[in-house]
Amino acid sequence: MSNNYPKLHNAMWPGLVGKEEGTDHPPISLERMLELTAAAEVDGHKFEGVDYFLFFPHTDPDASEDELKRIADLIAGYGLKVGTLVAPIWPGTVGASAMGSDQDREKFVLAVRKACRIAKVFNEQGVRQYGNIRIDSATGVEEWDKDPAGNTKRIADTFREAARVAADHGERLAAEGEICWGAMHSWKHMLNLLEEVGMPETLGFQADQAHTYLYLLGYNAEEHALLKPGYSPEEFEAAYRTMTDALRPWTIDFHVAQNDGTVHGTGSHSKTGRHCQADDPNGKLDITHTAGYWLQGAADRGMQHICWDGCMFSNEVLESPETWNAILRAMLAVREAHGWQV
Repeated sequence: MSNNYPKLHNAMWPGLVGKEEGTDHPPISLERMLELTAAAEVDGHKFEGVDYFLFFPHTDPDASEDELKRIADLIAGYGLKVGTLVAPIWPGTVGASAMGSDQDREKFVLAVRKACRIAKVFNEQGVRQYGNIRIDSATGVEEWDKDPAGNTKRIADTFREAARVAADHGERLAAEGEICWGAMHSWKHMLNLLEEVGMPETLGFQADQAHTYLYLLGYNAEEHALLKPGYSPEEFEAAYRTMTDALRPWTIDFHVAQNDGTVHGTGSHSKTGRHCQADDPNGKLDITHTAGYWLQGAADRGMQHICWDGCMFSNEVLESPETWNAILRAMLAVREAHGWQV
């Protein structure tokens, strides 16, 4: 019998992140992203849900309950569930830097509070039954580096307050480490921050295969590199095990992704790990194999779904049906190898 968990989700934010009106990569509407997701099919299997960014143009974070119900019904109408929600914690959205002024930090927590409100409506509508609320530090590495210890403590204090809000709403926060986020830009800094927050029941780690690959290479934190260029397969396995053994106990959310070892940024988005197409010949990861390191014991940590992340793919790539079929094929292989029965 085939595994029926984790459920397979597609991310909606590749239609928004790095996209700008008036350019050759304008935002792609929620409706179109849902159409593309629902149309994908491999051997009779389809995506079962979406993970969702709570900001314009897909969602007004202050949308009325009726509008949120309309969105929930729209998503359900495509036969899809909602999983993890991305809180609008960045400057220019609702939030601000988690290590900024008191006012900035209040904005950060407010963004989480708004995300929890929307989550409650989706939950009550029945379109959402699992998933977390995603955050990061919303601040750059250079600014953090001016006072590493003090800034990490300040971010942890903000995360702790946000986690209390989440817990009050029956939600968990998933902090996604990327090389562009201060205090989250290496595997050791990420672990240190999680331990500093010290609320594992409410705040955990969202592992992304593309971003965590760059953790191994020490981008923005050379002292924490576990691999050097020209590494052997044996060296890769040892390094990957070291990283995942440290972060897996905290991992409550997982992004399937591919990476070619380079960094990339589009529009206003800072450079971070380049997400490649699932079947990119330059991809450095055996997606199925490396996913297994993260998914060991996933059900015991409350995970019920995984999500594809293809941030900053061009619109042409996103509009191609084969892009989504290749992604779905990769995710089905992950589930077949590492999934579980419920």
